[in-house]
Amino acid sequence: MTNGQLLWVDDEVELLKAHIIFLEKKGYEVTTVSNGTDAIDLFHNHSFDLVLLDEQMPGLSGLETLQRIKEISPATPVVMVTKSEEENIMEQAIGQKIADYLIKPVNPNQILLVLKKNIHRREIETEVTQSQYQQQFQQIAMQIMDCRTWQDWLKVYRQLVHWELQLSSTDSQMTEMLVMQKEEANLGFAKFIKRNYLDWVASLSPNGKEMERPIMSPEVFKTKVFPLLNSGEKVFLIVLDNFRYDQWRMLAQEIGDQFDIDEDLYCSILPTATQYARNAIFSGLMPNKIAQMFPDLWVDEDEEEGKNLNEGPLIQTQLERYRRHNTFSYHKINTSSEAEKFMQQLNTLNKNDLNVVVFNFIDMLSHARTESRMVRELANSESAYRSITLSWFRHSVIADFFRLLSQTDYKVIVTTDHGSIRCTKPVKIVGDKNTNTNLRYKLGKNLSYDSKDLFVIKNPNEALLPQPNLSTSYVFATGDSFFAYPNNYNYYVSYYKDTFQHGGISMEEMIIPLITMTGKKR
Repeated sequence: MTNGQLLWVDDEVELLKAHIIFLEKKGYEVTTVSNGTDAIDLFHNHSFDLVLLDEQMPGLSGLETLQRIKEISPATPVVMVTKSEEENIMEQAIGQKIADYLIKPVNPNQILLVLKKNIHRREIETEVTQSQYQQQFQQIAMQIMDCRTWQDWLKVYRQLVHWELQLSSTDSQMTEMLVMQKEEANLGFAKFIKRNYLDWVASLSPNGKEMERPIMSPEVFKTKVFPLLNSGEKVFLIVLDNFRYDQWRMLAQEIGDQFDIDEDLYCSILPTATQYARNAIFSGLMPNKIAQMFPDLWVDEDEEEGKNLNEGPLIQTQLERYRRHNTFSYHKINTSSEAEKFMQQLNTLNKNDLNVVVFNFIDMLSHARTESRMVRELANSESAYRSITLSWFRHSVIADFFRLLSQTDYKVIVTTDHGSIRCTKPVKIVGDKNTNTNLRYKLGKNLSYDSKDLFVIKNPNEALLPQPNLSTSYVFATGDSFFAYPNNYNYYVSYYKDTFQHGGISMEEMIIPLITMTGKKR
């Protein structure tokens, strides 16, 4: 079995004998031609794994040959081999998407490195990544068992996401092992939240005791936005609804050359749902306080109207409560036409101290994935879900928006209200007809369930949550479970299994990005 089929195009082909013998001993089949025309003719009838192409040849030049080869076989890597180190030739070659560049005289090991990089990269990366994760597996397992603080869990979650991204970019068979490790971590994380969450929430109140805990939803403005405004910065706050840390890591790679990035993670309040968590961000208050202080701006679960129609007014209440006089704008974007309209207004937003924009695409994607068979097929795995998110970013107005912001003096804060988790395990629950429809948390009277592995809040006031009735309790799913009703159970389970949901307790839903960025102005 050959290591690869190579085509070497060079008018001094007789001088390459030693190199060709070396490559053949390494298991490569090497075809040689002495000019560009013959190389192009060969390409019409043969396929090659890589082309080594001399830049200076009589007749068709290397650059002309490169262009014609790319027209016939765009995916074949071409390595330019040249005596010339002229910058404009290098730039033209890079512009035509060469895979690599070698300066004559080349030594055999340089060629071998180029081949490994361009032909065998995927199998080498897979092998090395698998080996590294295997070595780390036991260490991460021990860390999961030893987690005692929020910072411990951040460290574990960051590592798990790192390996998830590394393994998904290879052909590794170890992703199942990682999925199991993540499940185990989420079970431990749920126990940690059950033990600590109510204390964290109690410490949010004005008389609450100081304790080590994460930044939480109502504190995003106080801890990140206001300090920047105080130091005279203009701030753009971008909220990507339902945006997970793994999706942020992919986006960070995409925009890392445009911004200096300061990455932080914070904790979404429960329920990890837009109505609660995002309203808490914009108001700077826990949900029960919003309902008490601004009843006109809070919409109960059982009401028909939209639950996030009052975000601009809630920001205003927070500024007023802190006696701030900052000018601000608020925009929510659901469609590409709204995004384009928003982009046309960008220049007029310069006069504001603070601009807030909410992008709803990722939330719409997760709902569409539940409801549409085609979208479910397109986003049939965690990796595909991330990939669609990245593709949206690259081809939407938001990519232009970030590019423009990178050239301004704005401090840019990118965050979200909550993440989501892929749900696989149904949990039976019974409630009356007024029980809410969310699959990861339920609130209502007389809920019936097996409380094992659930987080139950019998007294909503303890969690600073609204209490529509005296007997209302909140029940949260943990890990990757979702609630299902016993009637029509099998249909319900098959419809919702493997969908991305939010509202409950998991690292993916609760440990979420809070990023501060400064444009590099290139």
